[in-house]
Amino acid sequence: MKPPSPTRFEPLLEALKAAGEETRLRILALLAVGEFNVSDLTETLGQSQPRISRHLKLLAEAGLVERHREGAWVFFRLADGAGAPQVLRTVLASLDRRDPLLASDQERLTQVREERSRAAERFFAQLAPDWDRLRSLHVPEAAVEAAILEVVGARPVRALLDLGTGTGRMLQLLAPLADRAVGVDASPAMLAVARAKLEAAGLARIELRQGDIHALPVERGVFDLVVLHQVLHFLDDPARALREAAAALAPGGRLLVVDFAPHEHEFLRERHQHRRLGFGHEQLEAWFDEAGLDLRAQRDLATGDKAHLTVTLSLGRDRRLIGDWPLKAEQSEVA
Repeated sequence: MKPPSPTRFEPLLEALKAAGEETRLRILALLAVGEFNVSDLTETLGQSQPRISRHLKLLAEAGLVERHREGAWVFFRLADGAGAPQVLRTVLASLDRRDPLLASDQERLTQVREERSRAAERFFAQLAPDWDRLRSLHVPEAAVEAAILEVVGARPVRALLDLGTGTGRMLQLLAPLADRAVGVDASPAMLAVARAKLEAAGLARIELRQGDIHALPVERGVFDLVVLHQVLHFLDDPARALREAAAALAPGGRLLVVDFAPHEHEFLRERHQHRRLGFGHEQLEAWFDEAGLDLRAQRDLATGDKAHLTVTLSLGRDRRLIGDWPLKAEQSEVA
């Protein structure tokens, strides 16, 4: 870990005062491995909700933790950035996790996570039959995911944004390629599923946010890969959502849309709340253009059975960055 940047005296003093208490240091040690709500921390530390909330308030005021809301829940994580948060991360990295107190906290946290995972699995099981039927109508998910990895390629991803993250599958697939990964979904229930699955996959440091895809709760102009996987067909105004997604891109960043080609499966409107029955190449290209993106690759994945759905991958690039861009792994391809 590189040495911390120089930090002003007063902010560092206040941060050290805030961290210099047993319960608060235990909270910070837990947040170093993931983001949690008050209930998670209360169950893990065996203390009352008001007490944990007061400690979190002090840590937030000192700039050491950040909070974000998902429906009725509020989640906390370590603050990012230079200065006191950077110093704190260095201190936390030096803690001996075999210390009996910290080891006991970690054991209780594992139990809390396991119960959360079981609850998420029960929720997901209720949806699985309909989802399995939908999957059977197009090429296997493994083939879609392999195509996604090929189209994205090996280009470094500093910041990844997955919109409509659902169960977090795209984050599981792509987050290992990124320095930072954020998932956004409108449903707190689906975010609970995603959080459990990501933790089980050892990806607990991913940021999850509840929010409207038409008014994203993330920074603009900072992500160099944004993904919309099977999202647009649920929306009344997919073009608007695509423009909002493009606004989150850094100059030269890429936007990947994975969705269905036009089809006639009306039951998807009735049983799966699909608002749109797929999108054609020209329609997507026009929307990419309106959003300030150059369409750099399109690929259709089909089974060869006309009764089945075709999955289309469309990759665009923000045109604010001038210069050649390698297309070796991103050439347009039609199955």
